[in-house]
Amino acid sequence: MGSRGQGLLLAYCLLLAFASGLVLSRVPHVQGEQQEWEGTEELPSPPDHAERAEEQHEKYRPNQDQGLPASRCLRCCDPGTSMYPATAVPQINITILKGEKGDRGDRGLQGKYGKTGSAGARGHTGPKGQKGSMGAPGERCKSHYAAFSVGRKKPMHSNHYYQTVIFDTEFVNLYGHFNMFTGKFYCYVPGIYFFSLNVHTWNQKETYLHIMKNEEEVVILFAQVGDRSIMQSQSLMLELREQDQVWVRLYKGERENAIFSEELDTYITFSGYLVKHATEP
Repeated sequence: MGSRGQGLLLAYCLLLAFASGLVLSRVPHVQGEQQEWEGTEELPSPPDHAERAEEQHEKYRPNQDQGLPASRCLRCCDPGTSMYPATAVPQINITILKGEKGDRGDRGLQGKYGKTGSAGARGHTGPKGQKGSMGAPGERCKSHYAAFSVGRKKPMHSNHYYQTVIFDTEFVNLYGHFNMFTGKFYCYVPGIYFFSLNVHTWNQKETYLHIMKNEEEVVILFAQVGDRSIMQSQSLMLELREQDQVWVRLYKGERENAIFSEELDTYITFSGYLVKHATEP
């Protein structure tokens, strides 16, 4: 309770003590009047109740322009101005009862996860980023090529042993994979190759040659004895590994065997090239 409330309570106590004093001071006065009436010889007849109430009412009714007598007692039911002025009921300000702010409490437990929401709309395309730095240089591109084409201008006759056909004219010899001295193609790039052999037969003589892979006879080029010479050819594809050899061999002379050519023209040719590298899918 504030200081204002304590003051109001003290005022109520003083008013109550003042009213009690008025009542106690009136009691001896009434007793003295009764004693005076008893001393006379003839007592007047007591007025009735209504007359006595009217007399008391007129006797103690205050004038409009005079204040309340200090020694009179009024009834609460009498009309007129109230003896005590109305006092407003004190209002308590709740805000003054608010205490100081307390300490912060401990953090509570984490609640359950809510349901997953629906996917939002796709955002706008962001701005183009800056150009990145140049990367390290890559490995040198490996070229997988192999090709050759050679010819012979001289005729060749069989003997009692096998002969390797040696070529004297070089048309194409990429990276030198065909050896002009041995008459053989050496494989340095493994893969699938195409080979072609073209010769001119000799009239009245047989033509009998083999295309060899290492020491293996792969295909034959053959022409029977005839009255006139013709062009004869043979071709094939081979899968080669590194260091394999491909060459042309003239069969030995059980019968007269020969191929024709001359210095002015080239009648005998041997060609080959890489079709697919071995590492390609």
